[in-house]
Order: sequence, then C-alpha cells, then structure tokens
Amino acid sequence: MAAFPNLVEKRILLIISGGIAAYKALELIRLLKQSGATVRAVLTKGGSEFVTALSVGALTEDKVYTDLWSLTDEADMGHIRLSREADLIVVAPATADILAKMAAGLADDLASTVLLASDKSILVAPAMNVRMWEHPATAANIATLASRGVKQVGPAPGAMACGEFGMGRLAEPTEILAAISAAFTPANLPLRGRRVLVTSGPTQEPIDPVRFISNRSSGKQGLAIATAFSSLGAETIFVTGPTAEAIPPGLSVVRVETAQEMLDACHGALPVDVAVCAAAVTDWRPIEAAPRKLKKQAGEAAPSLRLTQTPDILADLSRGPRRPGLVIGFALETEDLLANARAKLIAKGCDWIVANEATQGDSVFGSVYNNVTLVKATGAERWPKASKREVGERLAATVAEYLSGFLPSEPRTAMVR
Repeated sequence: MAAFPNLVEKRILLIISGGIAAYKALELIRLLKQSGATVRAVLTKGGSEFVTALSVGALTEDKVYTDLWSLTDEADMGHIRLSREADLIVVAPATADILAKMAAGLADDLASTVLLASDKSILVAPAMNVRMWEHPATAANIATLASRGVKQVGPAPGAMACGEFGMGRLAEPTEILAAISAAFTPANLPLRGRRVLVTSGPTQEPIDPVRFISNRSSGKQGLAIATAFSSLGAETIFVTGPTAEAIPPGLSVVRVETAQEMLDACHGALPVDVAVCAAAVTDWRPIEAAPRKLKKQAGEAAPSLRLTQTPDILADLSRGPRRPGLVIGFALETEDLLANARAKLIAKGCDWIVANEATQGDSVFGSVYNNVTLVKATGAERWPKASKREVGERLAATVAEYLSGFLPSEPRTAMVR
C-alpha cells in the first residue's frame, strides 16, 4: 500500500450514498484511519441499505450522521458544522442520483445539504451501471461539477453487479486514498528530489542486560520534523531511538538503540541534502556493559560505573567528508539559552541550532508544545510557542526556502551557510 504522510491529522467527511459498492467505503475508512486521518461519515438512506451505521461508526470511531431532521444535531445547525469542520469532503460511492443533486444544487437530505452548504474541496468517486454512466445527463452533470472545481477519481471499467461490463465500477479504495492524498498535495512540492536525514528520540546505553543510561526524550519533535519534510516531498530517512510514538507511513525508518548505532545509521543514509539532528543522544556510556544483571547485595557498596563519551553525531556529520549541505542541530539548555546555543553552533560546525529550554514546564518532554529559537551565524529568531507539529512544519518550510536557490544535483558542500 502506498504511504501518504500528508493525511496525518486531516479531517475527512465521507458521504456514503446508495449503491452496491458502498461496502468498499468501509475499507476506505480503514485506510484513511491507518494513514492518520480522522473520518466522519454521512450515510444516506440508500447507503444504509448496503452498509449499516453500526459498521461505519465502529470504523470511524465517531457518530454516523444520517438525518437532516435530527433535533439534536440540527439544534446547532449540524449540516453547517459538518461541512465547515472538514478539510475535504469525499463522496464514495457517488451515485448518479447524488451527482445529479450536486449539479442541480438540490438539498433534500443531509448529504446533499452538506454538499451545498460547503465551502471546502470535494472529491467524488462515481459508481453506477455503465448505461447510467454513459447517459448524456450524467455526462453533463460531471462536466458541470468539474467546472466548479469538484475533483473526481474513477470510475473504472469492469464487470458490474448487474452482470453487464463496462465503465462504472467504483475505484478501488487504495486509488481513492491516493486521490485524497493528491487533493492535499501542492502541484510543485518544494523539496521534491531532496534527501533529508532526521534523527530523533533518545538513545539507550546499556549498563547490564536490563538497565541503561538514557534521558526523557519522547521523540515527538523529531517525528513531527520528519513528517513535515516528507509532506513537502523530501525523501526522508528517519533514524529513531526507542520511542512509543506511532510512526506514520512515508518515512524510511531505521530503529536504533545506542549512539554508535545511530551514528552508523546516519553514515549509511549519506549522501543527503539536509541533516536534522533532533535526537537527544545520551552523552555518556559505560566503558563496559556487565554481561549479567548487577545484583544488589546486602551490606555491599554500590557498583561504580566507569563512563566514556558517546560519539558526537552532530559534529561528525558537520565535519565529515560527506557533509550534508545543511546541518541543523538541537540544543536543550537549562540556562543561558542563546549563549550556549551559539557556542554549540561554533563547536559542532553546524549551520543552524534549534534551541529550547528544559525549564519551560509543559513545553519540553512529552508535551505536544514547544517554544524554540532558531539560531544561525547571522542571528537568532525566537518563534512563538506552538505545537511540535507546527514547529516541524515551520522548520521544514524554512529549510525549503533556504534550499530554493540550489539544485539537488549541485555539490552537497556548495550549500554550506
């Protein structure tokens, strides 16, 4: 199955109209949810003859809307709210009847009223008998909708449930999913053709088979950054330490545990145009990990740990022979944020530092928010507090703007500062 990271957190309103192909809408819901989208469904009276509201609701994990005249839903103008709260409206299957209603501007049930009241993009997936599809009225309706900007996927040729053969089969759920993704994809993605390496999460340095040295990094920010780069078209290699975060499709994932494993994975990903070192790499490791669990014995002193430094991944990438064109590091500080970030920028040899403070309460470990300052050799720019997803998107957009003057085929080192 294709991967569509740009569907993460997108809100899809799925209208299921009446046709034998309505059962495929259930698989479409599953694929959308698997891609990170949220799905609400409107089930027409005809659609409910083929699939039940119970089945649809179980998959969407939300209420299924069926009735324009619901006192509870319409008390707050439910049909308006449904149309406004969606990022995209998808009609699948789209029968000849609902296409005709859309073209004529009719609004005699919940589905047609939502469609008429919407100011959002609409995607239809037609499904009907071949003669209905070829009828001049249907052709005129499709042309009218296309002139209004309604997008279309399918239909496909094939055998019909009625026994006939021809154009009119509903597009497969995977094809509809791809069309939904394309509806959110700019025509010219700014990072298409670029390779980006993102490190994320903590590393774990073993003390013995059951204990390790690590830190509190959740990996949320690194994952948000990788997802943002991927959504802008970059081929994104995501090297992550142990994390409980769900990783969306679309990333080339390399899972590691130790700092040395992360460094090796980074070397294996080169060459890249951009490296973003967002991982919280453990600074120290035991010189030698115990082969068996260290047991506490009554009356005995605690064992001593002899430590040594772990590899400096940011400095290695910044000063290595295959240096990425743009190297970005992170600095988590407890004091003197800007001074320490500038010192790190010089010491590591990287181009930018994304700095934040560990004393910001809810803005660091495990939180969905972050408050960062982008530090460059030319100055510092403090960004307002935002979700980690928004920070990732802003960083990716900033990188895309920076790289716009360079071709992917140019020497990597030509893009340094």
